[in-house]
Amino acid sequence: MQSHGSLKEVFDNLKSKEDFCISGSCETESDESLIDYPSYTDALYAIMMAPVSSGVYISRWDLKEIASKAGESMAIHPRKRMFELLMKYASDEETMIRVLDAFESHIEEKIAIYEELADTFPASKEIFEVYISKANKIIERFPSILKEYF
Repeated sequence: MQSHGSLKEVFDNLKSKEDFCISGSCETESDESLIDYPSYTDALYAIMMAPVSSGVYISRWDLKEIASKAGESMAIHPRKRMFELLMKYASDEETMIRVLDAFESHIEEKIAIYEELADTFPASKEIFEVYISKANKIIERFPSILKEYF
């Protein structure tokens, strides 16, 4: 058994992500387009997928449906991986517009649910107004996201 010092040295000496892969478990070519924008994809993930930022929770099944609306068939993976695959799919402006339109449609459906709940349960209106506001703000950011991405 190696000591922690030598294990740290081995870890520090790893040269690439292929060193972390178990024979064939990592994609090589398909991940290359994400290498150009890893921090931007991470930033989008933090903005769009975190309910504290976007006001809505987007599940893996929601992502699958959003991808389908945008014209992409997607398997179920962890949420972050599905989001990365969706952003990778949106490799051109036209596709990204379809993806953002699908996100907007999905978020608007969530807003409608929040509004119905706020009307049905007036005591909770303040709570839902916060989420509705955040959801509307993320939709308002889509044009700037499109501009920044391309």
